[in-house]
Amino acid sequence: MTPSERPVQTGEERGGPLIITEDERLLDDLLRLCAAAGALPEVAHGLPARKGDWEAPPLVIVGADCAPRMRGAGRRAGVILTGQDADDPAVLRLAVALGAERVLALPDGERWLADRIADAVEGVGPPALTVGVIGGCGGAGASTLSGALAVTAARTGRRTLLVDGDPLGGGLDVLLGGEKEKGLRWPAFAESRGRVACGALAESLPRLHSFRVLSWDRGSDVTIPPAAMRAVMAAARRRGGVVVVDLPRRVDAAVTEALAQVDMGLLLVPTELRAVAAAQRVAAGVQKVLGDLRVVARGAPGRHGHGLPPDEIARLMELPLAGEVPWEAGLLADLSRGVPPGAQVRGPLARFCTAFWERMTESGADGGGPACATGTGPGSGPGRSARPGDGATGRGDALVASRAVGRGGGRG
Repeated sequence: MTPSERPVQTGEERGGPLIITEDERLLDDLLRLCAAAGALPEVAHGLPARKGDWEAPPLVIVGADCAPRMRGAGRRAGVILTGQDADDPAVLRLAVALGAERVLALPDGERWLADRIADAVEGVGPPALTVGVIGGCGGAGASTLSGALAVTAARTGRRTLLVDGDPLGGGLDVLLGGEKEKGLRWPAFAESRGRVACGALAESLPRLHSFRVLSWDRGSDVTIPPAAMRAVMAAARRRGGVVVVDLPRRVDAAVTEALAQVDMGLLLVPTELRAVAAAQRVAAGVQKVLGDLRVVARGAPGRHGHGLPPDEIARLMELPLAGEVPWEAGLLADLSRGVPPGAQVRGPLARFCTAFWERMTESGADGGGPACATGTGPGSGPGRSARPGDGATGRGDALVASRAVGRGGGRG
């Protein structure tokens, strides 16, 4: 590739990194990494004449060959120095003089640099608050709760992405009445590896009820490779706002990858003893990966308080109680008419979801930002610290059935 053939900025485009080098081999490598990250760079051979051309790019990559010419450059964040030997004392001195955040050599540092370029172009913000919903037993209503949480989050202005992590669940797009909406489904991402651009991911998905949905098509392929789950979930989190994931009860390799990026899990348990027994087995598998798992008690029709009390369910499960969703008469009829779960703002389901997101906002756990964010996961695992606000007490009738999100029920 000759210099005239290289895809560089014309000066009118904005947002790409600035590359400063005369080393043709290094330049080709850097341009290849920029292309992989979806970034269009500008190339210079020394310190730009205009101060703004040095300060404006989100990232500056300086080759060691041109670093000595950078004397007089003002200090700025986001400067990377590249050379053949990252441990060369002369290169390290140049890095100190430039105020570079990192010195690296290619090809060893290629993966890190590609991610750093993509982060710079996408923008930086808080990662999405990611909530996983798991049914404690068959028919518990995890998909319905997942959809209602997404509907409510979008209604309150949060940037929202709903992920269908259960390939055998029938499809969340069907639940939401959007199976005919254009956009990509899971099979299109089956070969995803490494990094997926968060903006491109969101724009490619169907938009239903003011939020994006990643669901399944009607084909026979019902597997999510673990690498694809990891890449897609990381991109979803970088987008910011909130991500709701509908997860199956069985924890396989792909579900493990999803749980590793979940901040809080909600285990939906009907208020009956048999459901508790089933949910205990589900919880045992989930807790091997997810440290913050909470119980949501789901009322049954005709119980009117004769089922197990939610506090008792939480005690038996030895998990914190996130709240109770009483039975909602007419919910099934609404769904059959294409009314999404949580659309009835005064219904028990919507009230629970509203209270949940309010609690997350008050605790500071709701990222809510419009920008993409760095990082690919919250550092999950059984030993992970609880998020801010865990264990907070409720506010009476502002929460469904006077039970606060995060109020303890047994061990927590």
